[in-house]
Amino acid sequence: MYPVSEAFLQAVQENTRKYYWTGKITTAAGAEYPFTQEDVVKGSGYITAQCCGNSEIELGAVYAAEMGISLFLDIDRYTMEDAEVELSYHLRLADGTYEAVPMGIFEVSEANRTVHVLELKAYDRMLRFDRAFNGFETIGTAYGMMALCSTACGVELAQSQAEIEALPNGSELLSIYPENDIETYRDVLYFTAQVLGGFFCINREGKLEFRQYGETPVMEILQKHRFSSSFSDFVTRYTAVSSTNLRTQTSEYYALETDDGLTMNLGVNPLLQFGLEETRADLCLNILDALSKVNYVPFDSDTIGNPALDLGDVLTFSGDQEDAQQITCVTSFTVKIGGRQSLKCVGKNPRLSQAKSKNDKNISGLLNQIEAGKIGIHTFTNASEYTIGKTDVRIISIEFASKEENHAQFFGQIVVDVAADPAARSANASGTIVIPFPSTGSGAAGNAGTEDDPSGMEAEAGDAEDGAAGEETTDISVDVSLPVTWTENGKAVCYVTFELNNAEILLHHPVETWHSGKHILSLYYPIENIVPNITNTFNVYLRMEGGSGSVGIGDCIASISGQAMAAAAAWDGRIDIEESAALFSINSGLQARGFTEAVDVGTMELVQKSYADTMTGRTGIGAFCRPVTLT
Repeated sequence: MYPVSEAFLQAVQENTRKYYWTGKITTAAGAEYPFTQEDVVKGSGYITAQCCGNSEIELGAVYAAEMGISLFLDIDRYTMEDAEVELSYHLRLADGTYEAVPMGIFEVSEANRTVHVLELKAYDRMLRFDRAFNGFETIGTAYGMMALCSTACGVELAQSQAEIEALPNGSELLSIYPENDIETYRDVLYFTAQVLGGFFCINREGKLEFRQYGETPVMEILQKHRFSSSFSDFVTRYTAVSSTNLRTQTSEYYALETDDGLTMNLGVNPLLQFGLEETRADLCLNILDALSKVNYVPFDSDTIGNPALDLGDVLTFSGDQEDAQQITCVTSFTVKIGGRQSLKCVGKNPRLSQAKSKNDKNISGLLNQIEAGKIGIHTFTNASEYTIGKTDVRIISIEFASKEENHAQFFGQIVVDVAADPAARSANASGTIVIPFPSTGSGAAGNAGTEDDPSGMEAEAGDAEDGAAGEETTDISVDVSLPVTWTENGKAVCYVTFELNNAEILLHHPVETWHSGKHILSLYYPIENIVPNITNTFNVYLRMEGGSGSVGIGDCIASISGQAMAAAAAWDGRIDIEESAALFSINSGLQARGFTEAVDVGTMELVQKSYADTMTGRTGIGAFCRPVTLT
């Protein structure tokens, strides 16, 4: 529920209420057209939203809310392209003041004009995610997937990284590989919401928000607040989930200890396709734990309305028709401007659900077959930011496999924001200057007080000045050289290292020299003599001297293409774990810039797990041969 005051909650349940609606249209050019409820054609305005289909509870919903309205406004309909409409509800409280509740921000998709009326139909910003997904291979947490979609489609996130990581599976590392059913960024959000055990919607501020199904009621709807209502005689609840495993071509089934409810079919979720069987089980059981909170009575009711209600809000109903001990959930609603509010909760009857086998079933035709001679491609994009410094940072990592021995090509493009260190420059400025110098033995000063003066008297002051004015000067040229220092934008040098199957490629080390600013780094490398039927890993590392650089989310794209590429990379039982440490000192003396530790483990694991490494005793460092104590 949208956060409102206690006075609002009391006023909205009174038998009578006084309220009004307001709105504002903002065109793409920035022009604003405010309007009031008097400008709305009676009965024309509505807002409808849903987080499920029309028959059952769903996980991963990414539905867009719809708004329609007809206005008595003289506005050119051609200026409504990409315009935004904001609506607000104002309710009078007991003290006579009005409290406003925002009802959402909607983007106009259709505008029609009659003689006196402007008709608008608009949707919220969920439609922005209908952009084509690049299909790149991506690895990251659920928040990383959300941030990738948010950045690409220009919609802010309503929750922080800490809030998402606190959710079920929120801190797990997820993978998207090229061979999948993802077509748009909206599909990425759908599969991400499934893993988190909830759904996505656009909140009233126009931000992308993740929500879960809860079990704590936010309000009670009395019988006197309903014009009509219909309640089911069963409770919708889920006690199992099933997920299709592409690698084994089986449908995996995970259930609670008492499995007597509905089964949620997750289908083929690309984010649940890789990892150990235990890892997949943990992910699916976490989803089941979130889904088990669904214990709702399906209903359909027309009420006097509470515009503060949101999708996913849990309600209770009281009266002779229903059981006040049961709870239900708002899975869809329709608000009429100046009219009623319709609420609905969908769900299936567990007693009438079709029986499902508890055993795995073979699924045929799920894997894309490799055709000889067909060009395959493995792509990658980054879902995390990177900071490049004096040590190697792995920017790109692509796993690929081939059915036969052949050749492949690596292409990559990275946008690097460079901050070069300032460079101090010095030089000698040389040149010739001209100095006027008075000639000797000229003027009155040269004749004053000589023996030829018979009177022996000194020259008067006036005579001396007249003599000085008549002096002659000589220009003397002097060669000078002066030191000059200044600071200018320096140059940062970026070093590229290629690595194939943990072996550094020594024959080719690209180097780029940049000033401060954003630059594009284009990379290419031919990969020869690929060993068939095993997993190959191609890594790219960057380091920088004379400055630092950063790579933003989605600023790194790369691909490996070749003939007979496998649809999914074969696994050879290897995982790499890396640990890095920053600058540290020992006993305020010896300083180390940092070190990196790598551990190779023969297990199939693609999610984050805790790892501890303890060093005890006294250890000698380098050639100093002096033991020190590490703490």
